[in-house]
Amino acid sequence: MDLFIIIAAVVVFIAFGVIAIFNGLVVLKNRVKEAWSDIDVQLKRRYDLIPNLIETVKGYASHESGTFERVTEARNMAMSANGPEAKAQAENVLSGALKTLFAVAESYPDLKASQNFMELQRELSDTENKIQAARRFYNGNVLELNNKIDVFPSNMIAAMFGFAKEKFFEIAEEEKAVPQVKF
Repeated sequence: MDLFIIIAAVVVFIAFGVIAIFNGLVVLKNRVKEAWSDIDVQLKRRYDLIPNLIETVKGYASHESGTFERVTEARNMAMSANGPEAKAQAENVLSGALKTLFAVAESYPDLKASQNFMELQRELSDTENKIQAARRFYNGNVLELNNKIDVFPSNMIAAMFGFAKEKFFEIAEEEKAVPQVKF
């Protein structure tokens, strides 16, 4: 009878351990999803600012249509990209296109002095900072989930229930800087 109680206690202890590890993995997976949605919110805000920025620059530099088209194409590509890797690649292209747009803006003193342009530039810079913070939050949660999936004994539970590692949201080093316009 004592042996039965000991075996039952061990089985209950193991069951509670498996449940605790499983629930911890679920919580981490949900945090990663939440963090990704934070990035999506900030990227949408960025995408919403870009057409206004283009229209403002067009008013001063209407003959720069190639630049406007590249920014618009890059924006559309970034908006339709799915997942951290594809989104990061598309964001790199968009950041490069925005740098070109800001370089065009530098050639037009009236544009650089425009209150509307300055406000859009400030909002875009603020959004870039928020994207960076959201990316750090996301990557921190991904790191925590991936570590939990790698370490013993949670790696066995993760494998049993099909938990997979998540990809980090990484942007090329040269693209991490906020596009700057020198006045």
